Amino acid sequence: MVMAKRLIFVPIVFIFLMIANDGVKTQEGEEADRILELPGQPKISFQQFSGYVTVNQVAGRALFYWLTEATHTPFTKPLVIWLNGGPGCSSVAYGASEEIGPFRINKTSSGLYLNKFSWNIVANILFLETPAGVGFSYSNRSSDLLDTGDRRTAEDSLEFLIQWLDRYPRYKNREIYITGESYAGHYVPQLAKQIMTYNSKSKHPINLKGTMVGNAVTDNYYDNLGTVNYWWSHAMISDKTYRQLINTCDFRRQKESDECESLYSYAMDEEFGKIDQYNIYAPPCNNSDGSSATTRHAIRLPHRPHPIFRKMAGYDPCTEKHAEVYYNRPDVQKALHANTTRIPYKWTACNEFLNRNWNDTDASILPIYREMIAAGLRVWVFSGDVDSVVPVTATRYSLAQLKLATKTPWYPWYVKNQVGGWTEVYEGLTFATVRGAGHEVPLFKPRAAFQLFKSFIGGKPLSKSSQRR
Repeated sequence: MVMAKRLIFVPIVFIFLMIANDGVKTQEGEEADRILELPGQPKISFQQFSGYVTVNQVAGRALFYWLTEATHTPFTKPLVIWLNGGPGCSSVAYGASEEIGPFRINKTSSGLYLNKFSWNIVANILFLETPAGVGFSYSNRSSDLLDTGDRRTAEDSLEFLIQWLDRYPRYKNREIYITGESYAGHYVPQLAKQIMTYNSKSKHPINLKGTMVGNAVTDNYYDNLGTVNYWWSHAMISDKTYRQLINTCDFRRQKESDECESLYSYAMDEEFGKIDQYNIYAPPCNNSDGSSATTRHAIRLPHRPHPIFRKMAGYDPCTEKHAEVYYNRPDVQKALHANTTRIPYKWTACNEFLNRNWNDTDASILPIYREMIAAGLRVWVFSGDVDSVVPVTATRYSLAQLKLATKTPWYPWYVKNQVGGWTEVYEGLTFATVRGAGHEVPLFKPRAAFQLFKSFIGGKPLSKSSQRR
């Protein structure tokens, strides 16, 4: 009997030691990623972590992340993942540094100041640079940049999340929401689908609760049709060009005919004029020589409005340029535990090479929306209504194909006694517009975007009250 007890006792101790050692390794990994302080950072009340997760050992693909925990009681708050689009654009450059993150970069790129509408007031925010080749994320196999696409991005993002949750076990049972904008209209639902598939086979499912995307690329045909209609309805193109585009272009095709491409080029070069296509009522940020910074060929890559609008809108119009200076500083990279392998190129807000060589893309994300709705996820979609790149009409045309029953009819929602936008609640999906916002909604309308996010996380409808006294 004594021997039997020993045989049972020893393995239990051994297993206990293994678990204890595992916990130590996890804590060491987390501590190694702790951000002590960023150069020029103001005093803060929350913790930050950043670093790499290797998602493919053979290729040496590693994705960079930046976690900004909630300002108060982070252990009670959900985890929100933010993804930027492009494809090829950095969540650090856009989401973290000029939209929903806790900091803004000052004009001289020498320091940071606080964003009073940061989303980490409400939740723990995890910014992920995906796929490899975006921002600080990298691959040791250069061919990866030639055949990246939707499929690998979703698969690598799931692998990242599984490993990341192992590194931060306190988040394993936390409610998780995936958010983003633009081409993340693909990334967000595709990652959600990967998680749902993973959960169906796993003994330890990821606690995914919902998704929210803004100005989202959704369906090739209806997005393109809605975009051309937006251009015409907002007097950006002539009746003649509109008719030619409608009659000539096959909006279902991934690559348009030369004749159609020529019509697009004519519209943008001759009829649009020098506007910021990401906010049609704000002139583009100019280069130092006074020329426009907007380029037609990088249509999906965000650009900034002209400085004349800064005082009116309350933001610095050239934050992308400040970000490219700040995040290339060696002291900043050291503080972020970034570029540890000495990537042989500068950090950029968007990787245009990756954008040009995107290998595969879903023609429509609508089938995934049906799956998410059927699974009971909280699904919200929003649109800044002065964006002409992925405009509100494109999103409305696409979502209409879901043929969802209306739960709460169209109504205006309010922020500080002003109409923040309009919304309609369907069975399984909420759609909202943000009045006067461009492609990056939280950049142009930070207060309204913050209110939108709080309602989404709280699972509550947007306010119908103007609260007039």
